[in-house]
Amino acid sequence: MPPTDDATPHTREPSRAPRHPDRAGTDVRVGLVPGEPVPVRWTKWPGTEHWEHECVWLGSDEHGDWLGQRPGTRSWRPGRSFEAETATVVLVPPGGDWAATFYAPGHAAGLEVYVDLGHSVGWSPGAPATVVGIDMDLDVVRDPVRGTWVDDEDELEEHAALWQYPEAAVTHLRAVAETLREVVETRTPPFDCRTTARWLTRLGSAGTP
Repeated sequence: MPPTDDATPHTREPSRAPRHPDRAGTDVRVGLVPGEPVPVRWTKWPGTEHWEHECVWLGSDEHGDWLGQRPGTRSWRPGRSFEAETATVVLVPPGGDWAATFYAPGHAAGLEVYVDLGHSVGWSPGAPATVVGIDMDLDVVRDPVRGTWVDDEDELEEHAALWQYPEAAVTHLRAVAETLREVVETRTPPFDCRTTARWLTRLGSAGTP
């Protein structure tokens, strides 16, 4: 997976109003049409490569910007690659703390929602129509069998010591994870079925460039 365009990603601030690098003041979303490719690229805290996903633009609502991943499109990281089995939609909210994936029925592991907590998650200031973020280990997961839980807390502790996460960042991550766990569990929008269904329908009707 190619790295993001940022040489020192842990110092980058999220681009809440994405700008086209060649047209100062122009929001890159203005020219996007549903179905147009928008890659999602994650790194880890030291800048090392992590997951990259082939996604497409869907649109925006009061919750943030929405992308989609069709069945058969790729996700990969160093040493691992797979093709999506079911359709998913991805919400990128303006806060920069997380991105959430919502699964269509039929996912092999039964997942409904998977929230990746991160740092500086948003539109890349250095690449047109690309979402980037630093994966910060914690995830909030929901499935119909096990319910809702915070995952990879042990990984957070390990990486916080290894890569010397700031203490304030760790405290913030845990607080965000607990807030997310509550709203995901109670199906507060956008974590309700109706919102997911609406954007999955949009993905199904989006054009293919």
